[in-house]
Amino acid sequence: MNQSSAIMEPAMPPDEPVLCELARQISPHAVLRRNEPLAKRTTLRVGGPADIYAEPASENDLACLLRFCTARNLRFFVLGRGSNLLVRDGGFRGMVISLAQPHFSRIEIVGDRLRCGAGARLKAVAIEAKRSGVGGFEFLEGIPGSVGGALRMNAGAMDGATFDRVESVRLMDFAGVAQDRPRLKLAVGYRSCPTLKTHIALGAVLHGHSDSREVIEQRMHEFSRRRWKSQPAAPSAGCIFKNPTTIPAGKLIEELGLKGTRIGGAVVSAEHGNFIVNDGTATAQDVLELIEAIKQRAISERGIELHTEVEIVGD
Repeated sequence: MNQSSAIMEPAMPPDEPVLCELARQISPHAVLRRNEPLAKRTTLRVGGPADIYAEPASENDLACLLRFCTARNLRFFVLGRGSNLLVRDGGFRGMVISLAQPHFSRIEIVGDRLRCGAGARLKAVAIEAKRSGVGGFEFLEGIPGSVGGALRMNAGAMDGATFDRVESVRLMDFAGVAQDRPRLKLAVGYRSCPTLKTHIALGAVLHGHSDSREVIEQRMHEFSRRRWKSQPAAPSAGCIFKNPTTIPAGKLIEELGLKGTRIGGAVVSAEHGNFIVNDGTATAQDVLELIEAIKQRAISERGIELHTEVEIVGD
């Protein structure tokens, strides 16, 4: 899962002296690299490199990176744990920012509330909540993403959704200004939080309820059992399409007889029709062509227009 991106006209990446100047402006704990491969940073394991890859160590670092991109008309993209993401084979012309440093990955629990950084793993949130006897987060355990990405997409599973648990979100606009915003002042929809298309989530306060560790663990085990029974273990980006109003996308794809359909190394999963898996040889183009083939069949045979849930970025 991933966060906000600013898509502008492609610009030439800064040269080495300019990047050296940027490195002097951010803290010594921040990471800055050129031509970083992105396939290894996505759960689908495809995609080309980023011109610039950055890991800010603080909010000040992040603000500095955003101002740098704005000043040079440089595209940027905030990468989470790489699920629900398809990077094209040409890579990303611009800066990819990852909130993977400890400052953005903290999880603090006070009573039945969790204060989580945007870089915190959803699985870690569920486990820490269980340890503290806080229920309501069990559905997060099986989502391979981060808090920031889950907020941007209002990620959900097992009849639970991220914003069901949100009390407030700390966010930053693309000018580098941070603020805390209560849940009621955020527009939220199905698999979407429009506010986070123009802002970057830095973290959130989540609310749960007191429960026994045993009961919480039982629910987590049941959710895990249901997930592994119906979802593939092979590399994937998660669900490819949003569910239409009339039928779940996976059921539609199964009814169309498309399970097992292959283009190159990309294959419609035999376990779940709404997953495309990588057999180890897939390119991003293979996946894109398979997505288009599925969409064409759905519209031609059932009159249903499928919309991708997975985010597609790059050149």
